[in-house]
Amino acid sequence: MVFSWIKRQRRAKLLAEPFPYEWLEILKRNVRYYPLLRSDEQARLRDDLRVLIAEKTWEGCGGQEINDEIKVTIAAQACLLLVGLDHDYFDRVLSILVYPTAYSVPTRHGTLIGGPISISGERYRLGEAWYRGPVVLSWADVLRDSQHPGRGRNLVWHEFAHQLDMLDREVDGTPPLANREQYRRWTEVMTAAFEQLREAIKAGQPTLLDPYAATNEGEFFAVATECFFDQPVELSERHPELYALLRDYFHQDPVQRLRRRNVGRAPD
Repeated sequence: MVFSWIKRQRRAKLLAEPFPYEWLEILKRNVRYYPLLRSDEQARLRDDLRVLIAEKTWEGCGGQEINDEIKVTIAAQACLLLVGLDHDYFDRVLSILVYPTAYSVPTRHGTLIGGPISISGERYRLGEAWYRGPVVLSWADVLRDSQHPGRGRNLVWHEFAHQLDMLDREVDGTPPLANREQYRRWTEVMTAAFEQLREAIKAGQPTLLDPYAATNEGEFFAVATECFFDQPVELSERHPELYALLRDYFHQDPVQRLRRRNVGRAPD
């Protein structure tokens, strides 16, 4: 109880300060979806990212130095997932580790707990998410995704979608939901979309969702989240039930954001 009160007081003091002008410039320069948000969504995003930046440990790896540009760019994208949700600022994420680019990890072999594990070679990763641990990201890929949207890929959204998935201590592609009916609908729609993707890949057909989504249910949710925010029109047209499911879960409608942006534009 005392610690909760102290945390609330600390957050209130932080948010009472003006939002740094330099951070607003970073948002405008690096986070291309920011202007699409309503003014109230922008305000919530600015508040959330300040708390996320203040409460996480940020560490540069592989020679990467941490600065405000890195923190604001990553935190803003992570907090977009939270704009429509009741949340605790990804409380279980202890730290955010940032490499300059893709990083190598050793390839381990071994199945028994406490048994021998052999290491043979290495493989490269762009990011990863650990339960009650860090989120690891490649800065080069974070910046590319945030400055050049529309490809259906976003490393920050992918890894932080895993963190939402893990809120119930499982990586199964199903984050905590409100009631039994939502779980029923989630299972029905996600299972159908997952199997449809696998069948399309098997048949050699082109897919909107990255084929990596077919790895397992957890990766499917993470990849679908990327596509939902980064290619919403395409997802709504090709997978309308999946789009509607994610729209209702995140309480956000990226297609409507794009339509608001286009209202009043002169035709080409």
